Order: sequence, then structure tokens, then C-alpha cells
Amino acid sequence: MPRLEDEIRRLMEGETARLHAAPDLLDRVMRLRRARRARVKTAMVTASVLASVTVVAAPAVYLATAAQRATPSTQATTSATLEPAIDDTPPVRTEPKNLGDLGDGLAFGHVKVGYLPEGLRWSTWSIDHGDAYSTSYNYKGDEKGLYRVQIFMFEEEAVKEITERIQRYREEKDGEDVMIGDRSGYLVVQHVGEDGMAGSPTLFLKMGDRQWAEITFSPVYAKEFSGAEAVNTELRKIAKGLTSTM
Repeated sequence: MPRLEDEIRRLMEGETARLHAAPDLLDRVMRLRRARRARVKTAMVTASVLASVTVVAAPAVYLATAAQRATPSTQATTSATLEPAIDDTPPVRTEPKNLGDLGDGLAFGHVKVGYLPEGLRWSTWSIDHGDAYSTSYNYKGDEKGLYRVQIFMFEEEAVKEITERIQRYREEKDGEDVMIGDRSGYLVVQHVGEDGMAGSPTLFLKMGDRQWAEITFSPVYAKEFSGAEAVNTELRKIAKGLTSTM
């Protein structure tokens, strides 16, 4: 099965190289994987049934008679056998223990959050797929799923996806390299097709050779500030307050 970062890259290229995947990217990747497994299971079941029919092929009259004689229990069993095994269960929110101390959302995975803009709190949403995981923050009373700030973490093999994305921005002369203390980063407004708005101000932060953070403001939240400079100031503060625990 393709690695997570390969599927992320394929999804992004499909939406054009400039489109950054929306905050539900990881969910969509996992749904894609489940759908693919479902198709494989369905194909296997169909192939098995066809093979059985070929082996025990009989005259049409006999098959019709056998079908008429089938008892309800036999029909139910046959129906259950032919039913495609589709896993359409929606993504489940990660339990706090899977991402570490999420009592207040300020410590998750291998990172601690030292600063959040005034009024924001943990949304209680998080998702964990190993070397790529994320959580978000919103206002008290915000609708379920609405985010103001989202922090993605990419580690180990998933780091390659971030560095390649940043390189594309550099080649397009979109965004700028920045320094956050002694750590390097990249500041850019990512154009998220799903939002249909100006874009999502984002700061990528290199926290180590095997760990990068991606801090993103929703376009709606960015409009609450006086301008790009004020947004970038807040992004820098969040980045400065991130501490790696790897």
C-alpha cells in the first residue's frame, strides 16, 4: 500500500501544485485508503463467486429450479456472502492518549505549544497517523470542526513532503524564508481551494532534521487582524513558542 506521504503528494498534485491541502487532508487520505481497501475486497469477493460459478456450472433450468427451492435462510446467507465489504465508517477523533497530553491541547505528539493568540483554546479535535499528525484551536462556542489556528506536525519520512512543498514555493517566488530565533522557516499564504477566500497564512518551521511544524491560520481568522503584518506577527509568536520533545 502506498506510503502516507506519497498519497498526500498525489492528492496535492491533483489539485494543482499551488493548492495546499485543506486541514482535513489526513482524513481524506485515510478515507481514500479505506475506499481502496473496499474496492479490493469487493473485487476479491466477485472473483471468488465467478470462480465458483465456473466450477459448478449447470444448465439454466436446474439453476432456476434451485433458486426457487432456496429457503429464506439460504438466501440470506447468499446475500451476506455477496455483500461488498465496504468500510465507510467516518474518521474518528483521536483519543487524547494517542497524541499525548491533550488536556488543554498545549502538548501533543512530540511538541509543546507555548503561545496561542488571545481567546483561542483547544478545539478537542486531533488526528494521528504516525509521522503526520495535527490538532487545531478555535474560540469557545465555535461550531464543531471550525478552526482558527491549526498546527500540523511532520516527522521522519513525512518531512520530505514539507521540504518539497517549500521548494515549489521558492521556485514560484511565492513566500519568503524567515528565521525564528535560531530556527529557519518559510512564510507564505497558501491558496486552499476549499475555502474560496484569499488563502491561509502559513508559517513552516524547521524544528529539527526529523521534524517540521506547519502553523496555519484559517482565512476567516486572518480577516480578524489589521493586515498581513499583524497576522505574521502572531504566526511568529506561535512558532517561537513551539518546543520539540523528540
